[in-house]
Amino acid sequence: MSKSEDLFERAKRVSPGGVHSPVRAFKGVGGTPRFMTGGNGAMLRDVDGRELLDFCMAFGPLILGHGNRRVGDAAVAAIDRGWSLGTAEPYSLALAEFITRRIPWVQSIRFVNSGTEAVMSALRVARGATGRDLILKFDGCYHGHADAMLIRSGSGLAEATEPDSAGLDKATLGGTLVAPLNDEAALDAIFARHSNDIACAIIEPLPANYGLLIQRPEYLRHLAALCRKHGALLILDEVISGFRVGFQGCAGLFGIEPDLVTYGKVIGGGFPVGAYGGKRQYMELVAPAGPVYQAGTLSANPVAMSAGLAMLEQLADGRMYTQLEVLGAELERRLASIPGLTVQRLGSIFWPYLAANAAPLRSLGDLKAKPAAPFGPVFHKLLDAGIYLAPSAFEVGFLSAAHTAAHVEKLAAEMRAALG
Repeated sequence: MSKSEDLFERAKRVSPGGVHSPVRAFKGVGGTPRFMTGGNGAMLRDVDGRELLDFCMAFGPLILGHGNRRVGDAAVAAIDRGWSLGTAEPYSLALAEFITRRIPWVQSIRFVNSGTEAVMSALRVARGATGRDLILKFDGCYHGHADAMLIRSGSGLAEATEPDSAGLDKATLGGTLVAPLNDEAALDAIFARHSNDIACAIIEPLPANYGLLIQRPEYLRHLAALCRKHGALLILDEVISGFRVGFQGCAGLFGIEPDLVTYGKVIGGGFPVGAYGGKRQYMELVAPAGPVYQAGTLSANPVAMSAGLAMLEQLADGRMYTQLEVLGAELERRLASIPGLTVQRLGSIFWPYLAANAAPLRSLGDLKAKPAAPFGPVFHKLLDAGIYLAPSAFEVGFLSAAHTAAHVEKLAAEMRAALG
């Protein structure tokens, strides 16, 4: 028995499924999850001492790779000063000023502890600002595990909903409408039907939790125009894309100005963090300035704030994004040459879809081609070859500044071999 197998058996006795987030359990690929002890640069290290080339990058936060020295030094310095204060402190102020000076539509920002918490809070602000109850989300977009967001469209009307989890109450589900992605006519119909009741529309401008479904900027602008016309707020969920596809995220890349935006992942330098921000008129509704209540004992933790600032300081001049775009284009070129593989990519985020599907894929309805190979065996062949991808066919991959052209070449070669 390997050390990972032994640890997993122990973990299942004390934690649900032996893990603390579902995808880590390898349920989608089979087998025993690898227990990791650390990482450096582009590499992960498991409990048996094996080095693995990592294209998961902690599901996105590690845009500079594992163990970035400036981020690590900032975190250690924060620990030396005092790692939890429970008071006002200058570290969140420094990070907030750094962001608001560089992103025009983020005039005010509140730090929380996760993307889920950021989304929950932004939705509450939208309801408080408009006095309306309904939330519009999109099929295939994931916004954390808040009750109102764990639904997707059914097989009938676009607004028909069915829960993705047990334990959700019907009253909560009734406040959420669901629209298909990449369909202006469906959007028009929903807004026409519910124009006076929609508090906000929330969308991942780069849906990256059901594969990578790259949206047309024209579609996103159409949604923004409908929100303005009908008095609903536009919330861009940039937990994954924020500071990943560019310093200003998809909003800056596509030229779309949201009313509110949610962040996570990169913003904390790999430490637990989330944030929601936006136009001052809406953020001033948040307590203690206004009547919309939200609080958190560990919000704006000094370690996460210091690490996040050290991370963003290395990204602000844009050179890292140029470097990652060049590497991403090379990865896309190499993977796209493999028969039976469809590649979706934006910047340093990529998705190798094991089907000969006509790209681009923009909605769940586009995922029609039968996979050329089941993902589980391919995942394990890559794992045996020393490559770690996220253990799910519909999770995306991430490049980092620590990856090289040789790493990209190795992934492509081993993917070609795994697909036979």
